[in-house]
Amino acid sequence: MIYLDNSATTRMDPEVVQVMTDVMRNIYGNPSSLHGLGGKAERLVTQARQALARTLDVSPSSLVFTSGGTESNNLAIKGAALQFRNRGRHLITTQVEHASVYQVMKQLEQEGWNVTYLPVDSQGRVDPQAVEDAVTEETVLVSIMHVNNETGTIQPIRQIGERLRRFPKVLFHVDAVQAFGKVEVRPRQWGIDLMTLSAHKFHGPKGAGVLVIREGIRLTPLLVGGGQEEGFRSGTQNVPGIVGLAKAAVLADQRRREIGPRWAEWKEAWLKHASETLPGMRVNGDVSREGGAPHLFSLSFPGLKSEVIVHALEEEGVIVSSKSACSSKGEKPSRILKAMGLRDEEAIGSIRVSMGLMTVKNETERALEALKRVIPRLQRVMKVHES
Repeated sequence: MIYLDNSATTRMDPEVVQVMTDVMRNIYGNPSSLHGLGGKAERLVTQARQALARTLDVSPSSLVFTSGGTESNNLAIKGAALQFRNRGRHLITTQVEHASVYQVMKQLEQEGWNVTYLPVDSQGRVDPQAVEDAVTEETVLVSIMHVNNETGTIQPIRQIGERLRRFPKVLFHVDAVQAFGKVEVRPRQWGIDLMTLSAHKFHGPKGAGVLVIREGIRLTPLLVGGGQEEGFRSGTQNVPGIVGLAKAAVLADQRRREIGPRWAEWKEAWLKHASETLPGMRVNGDVSREGGAPHLFSLSFPGLKSEVIVHALEEEGVIVSSKSACSSKGEKPSRILKAMGLRDEEAIGSIRVSMGLMTVKNETERALEALKRVIPRLQRVMKVHES
């Protein structure tokens, strides 16, 4: 099997499995307990926090461990909205966010908040000037993803952060779930106040995430009780998950510097050969080295359906996805691709190809050959491109 659905989730790194196994077998104490076993667990959490903080170049006290990207995004947005509701009731985001941001905004709208959903251009990118222009005296928070989960387009986070420095009362949240381990991420230097990561997107465990909260910022917690994580996120800490997250983060940050250029080369070769041999194919989003993530790209085949292509490729031993895994079972065309201006038939016939740290060149070449067999066969059946 050739697995090219790493934006949905990744295979766990064997080194991460090993360290988590050791923790689960031997360090089972509650890190909040006062006895020795609890102390060992607490020290592991502290060491993991320090290692992750060094990787992200932030303070250890700025890290709040959560259950994953969805919880971190919810905590960032709802926590800020509740904490600073006396400043105003206006939020800013884009039309191409992940559902764990987009649906939170919709929920807050129902509770009386005003939300600006900024449009994007044909490559899926928001204009930093439009972000600045949307800020009002009522604005509490701006939430914009770093790398789009369906197309790989990179948003101009650094430029947006620089502009938002002019509004010190406006918090800047970045969903970096698809960015970390693939492209450079610098929360402290780029003016980011809140940043979301999820371990299973970079070969760590599912059910483990983190929200980076700039020092000095308080959020209203979503979960209350025992006061863990400095009161930001109550609940017994997932010690194996936290240790696995930190281990995976350190490894991913080191390895992406080596494999990143290779991803870019493989992607470019893929797109060149596919464009030359597959009639009617459309490449979605920015696929340049400067504007697109190296590991991820989206293709459309008008006249075909995504799920048919996905299943046909699976029969050839190749795993890709139609769009975001969180919404892949929906029948509607991708909201992200529609926001970029694609027609319904283009959005309905799209697939996402995403590589991981364990992908090798030979797999990408074999996957391309499979696509070159599958697409013409399906186009003949559906009578696409017949004169």
